[in-house]
Amino acid sequence: MQLEFHQLERRWERLRARHPARQRRLMASLAESGQQTPIVVVAAEGQVDRYVVINGYKRIAALEQLGRDTVEAVVWPMAEAAAVLLDRSLRLSQHETVLEVGWLLAELAQRFGYGLEELARRFDRSVSWVSRRLALVEILPEAVQEQVREGRIPAQVAMKFLAPVARQSLEDCQRMAAIFAQRRSEVREAGQLYAAWRKGSRAARQRLLAEPEMFFKTQRQESQARNAALLRDLEMAAAIVNRAQRRSWMRGSAKTRGGRSTGCHNNSSASANNSKRARNAC
Repeated sequence: MQLEFHQLERRWERLRARHPARQRRLMASLAESGQQTPIVVVAAEGQVDRYVVINGYKRIAALEQLGRDTVEAVVWPMAEAAAVLLDRSLRLSQHETVLEVGWLLAELAQRFGYGLEELARRFDRSVSWVSRRLALVEILPEAVQEQVREGRIPAQVAMKFLAPVARQSLEDCQRMAAIFAQRRSEVREAGQLYAAWRKGSRAARQRLLAEPEMFFKTQRQESQARNAALLRDLEMAAAIVNRAQRRSWMRGSAKTRGGRSTGCHNNSSASANNSKRARNAC
């Protein structure tokens, strides 16, 4: 069925992190081929001609960017919570970050009053599994989580580096998140800054967060120096191998020439002996 955008409730949209590159590819595909897969909705409880979107938020966003005002949808005849859990079970083959799972658990707990044991049962997991993911959502400042949703900070960066910082200092976590968002840092670069922060004193941490560009410039220079040293080592190793190969070739050539000379000498001796035998026979 065709639905207009104003009929859609998008209350679950904030539970998924955005990926700008994927979104651009999706928009290009929709522009070229149109919508091939319908979004999934359920009827909004107590509201006429209103539907809660369960799956398809990225398609809706792409269609809006293309100037469309309707979307093809399929209605699941079930309750909202059941539809959300069913949709997740159908998407298990897709990569889902721990933070995104935490968002879903927190939303289910808040909107439907599910406790830890009920969530563990519905997700077929242990209570401790649920607790760890809810704790991750609770420890990260909301401003940082919003940057992850917007795709400005990778979810893996938030989990591996910002969450541990937040446990020690919420202020440092927010400052580090701002650096990552501004630089669009991936895991490798973010890990360098986090490692330096973790090893540093309080004063060193403040300088690091106040002047991150100086830190990254130093990292680039050290990396260039290491690469230059590695290149020199490789060149030396290649030169040694080349010399060894030349010596081996020269020794092999010398043996070949020596073998040929010995063969000629033996042939001459054999001819002389044959001549002597012929004269003696006469």
